[in-house]
Amino acid sequence: MRKLSIAALGVVAALALASCSAGDSDSGEAATGDLRVWLVGTDTPQEARDYLIDTFEAENPGSTLTIEEQAWGGLVDLLTTNLSGSDSPDIVEVGNTQAAAFTSAGAFLDLTDDYTALGGDDLLPGFVEAGSYDGKFYAAPLYSGSRLVFYKKDALAAAGLEVPTTLDEYISNGEALAEANPGASGIWWPGQDWYNALPFIWENGGEVATFEDGAWKAQFSSAESIAGLEQVQEVMTNASRAPKDANETNPQVGYCEGTTLQLSAPSWVKWSILAPLDAETPGCPDEEANLGVYAMPGMDGGAAQVFAGGSNIAVSANSAHPELAKKALAIILSDEFQSIYGANGLVPAKLSLADTLGTDEVAVAISEAAGAARLTPASPKWADVEASGALTDFFVQIAQGGDVSSLAKDLDAKIDSILNG
Repeated sequence: MRKLSIAALGVVAALALASCSAGDSDSGEAATGDLRVWLVGTDTPQEARDYLIDTFEAENPGSTLTIEEQAWGGLVDLLTTNLSGSDSPDIVEVGNTQAAAFTSAGAFLDLTDDYTALGGDDLLPGFVEAGSYDGKFYAAPLYSGSRLVFYKKDALAAAGLEVPTTLDEYISNGEALAEANPGASGIWWPGQDWYNALPFIWENGGEVATFEDGAWKAQFSSAESIAGLEQVQEVMTNASRAPKDANETNPQVGYCEGTTLQLSAPSWVKWSILAPLDAETPGCPDEEANLGVYAMPGMDGGAAQVFAGGSNIAVSANSAHPELAKKALAIILSDEFQSIYGANGLVPAKLSLADTLGTDEVAVAISEAAGAARLTPASPKWADVEASGALTDFFVQIAQGGDVSSLAKDLDAKIDSILNG
């Protein structure tokens, strides 16, 4: 099937919407239907998936709901192609950094009139902003999770180290752990992982891109960003033994094998590390007592500005069953469904459910990190930047020892071209 550009997707979606009347009762939508829900990756627990299916089908006799799991890799292209077709999924999960591309293109159903019923001002405000465009609400928060540092307590103690309180100490601890444990990563950092570079840029006063005089301008080559990127290269070179061209998937594998002594990852990775041995992707539950966690420290102490990971959830503008889809969306945003996220270490979509995260050290670290967490630039074309591979290519080259300044200038030129194209 021919893949459409984001701009073309907007035209197709708009034409599809124009051919339909605005409400299901008027358009003659069948009372029953078979809904398809696209969730991405394994972050949504099976308990939550079962709750969604069982509740929806009980509340809508004669209808079915099927969850189809997609991969994060290539997601933007996959959504671009499938949301514009007649066989579009009904509900889709999208990364919060990707949401603007689809809201601005008309790919999602306008949920402005449903905002209050779905949670209103109780919804995570940053994710509401990411899912809104031109004053209208299109994509609700699904869950959030700031990045935390997970570590082996025994390794830190054996090296005579303590939990760091500054970014410099975090770097030096990682280097010391790698030196004391040949072949192991003091900080596991595969080359493609650009998310973990953001706090180094932000803590040094740099930015990813800024909007000035009606245009976006990438900032990776600014003096402040370069200072952070040089720290990134130092960690990748001296503290990490991860493959220079690998991605950040399945970080629990090295941790459980003992080759990863520290790693920065979303809060829900705790459950990947502690997954039972008979799970589809087994973890190492016997490591629970030895698993430590803390919020990455900032340049001058406190919590660093980390990337606020997580997802939005939306109804496709081309859904064949928009009213049924909105009923399923209401279940996804219900207290019952969202509390399952909280119990599994993911920040629920509602502010009022923060206490479902518990009071253990992961919950405390999440609270600390969330206060300083940030998002990527709010450009409708940011998803195109991610899909281009420019960021992953850049950090692979950094990991391989490339010249930071010249590579950053090249990256800025590529990002400027995409954001302003």
